[in-house]
Amino acid sequence: MTPMGRIGAAVAGLPPGAFAFVMATGIVSVGLDQQGLSAASNVLLVVAVVAYVLLVLALVGRLVGHRERAVADLHDPRRAFGYFTVVAGSGVLAVRLLEVQPTVSTVLLAVASVVWLVLGYAVPWAAVLSRAQRPVLTEANGTWFIWVVASQSVATASAGLEPLVDTGQDALAVLAVVAWSVGVVLYAACAVFVALRLVQYPLTPEDLDPPYWVSMGAVAITVVAGAKIVEMTSTPMVDATSGLIAGLVVLCWAWATWLIPVLVAVGVWRHVVHRLPLRYESTWWSIVFPLGMYAVAGMYLGRADSLPLVERIGSAWLWVAVVAWACAAAAMVLGRLPSVRHTVEA
Repeated sequence: MTPMGRIGAAVAGLPPGAFAFVMATGIVSVGLDQQGLSAASNVLLVVAVVAYVLLVLALVGRLVGHRERAVADLHDPRRAFGYFTVVAGSGVLAVRLLEVQPTVSTVLLAVASVVWLVLGYAVPWAAVLSRAQRPVLTEANGTWFIWVVASQSVATASAGLEPLVDTGQDALAVLAVVAWSVGVVLYAACAVFVALRLVQYPLTPEDLDPPYWVSMGAVAITVVAGAKIVEMTSTPMVDATSGLIAGLVVLCWAWATWLIPVLVAVGVWRHVVHRLPLRYESTWWSIVFPLGMYAVAGMYLGRADSLPLVERIGSAWLWVAVVAWACAAAAMVLGRLPSVRHTVEA
């Protein structure tokens, strides 16, 4: 196949959750920046920005040239919620660029907010409510939590941008609190749906795939968004909710911590007990993002609320995220080399 043919095939087959790479790379960059490792953070920032631009072009190309496949994904409850990675990827980049390019962050926040609103109604309607097949609950999986991550990425970017602007602070406060609140409610709903799927229907090792890690990442980004909202300039919306949010973010961090051993055990069950081959797939980035997000949540919450133990856990966990990112990146690159791919398949 010619290079153009490979590019065309990649665009046609672009998965809805492709922007998870941007999310994972961006949040690890944020964590490294928090630790003062500017050089490494900037390298990953450049990688994330380049990937974001390329993926936007690829997504536009797919919507124009392969609309039927994009629409089919939108009606598939197992894949449709992956489209929210567009929102989350935009939001994570906006957060990372706040102190570097606040104007770009503003544009990214605007894009994320609009897409979040559109997809927030389009995806559940197309993928769940309008489907003739029942029960849809059999298709619930970890990707549904990406909707939560998208909401909280909008909240985080809004809260982070508010101190950097001279006008519109009230509007940003309202957007941050509304997006955070919606994200919390969505997490409860998604947790119920996914839990019912797990306990009521048969499971295979293939069913418990990497996106289930997003259940932890969604709580972790809720912690960061909430902590940032509490630190916002006093406005009626912030004053009315800051006490509630401040208490809930600590509970969310504890829940995220509790989920980690469960998710590790699921991986052992898949790959050790049931010997499911460990091969690279794009959903690996759905593991890297939660790991990075948990590290950032610990560091940020520890500093904001003077919890040194939480901060130390976050700082140490960052290196878990860095190693995971490096392993996923190496597997992604090696998997695209013809000679390596041929050896693996043989």
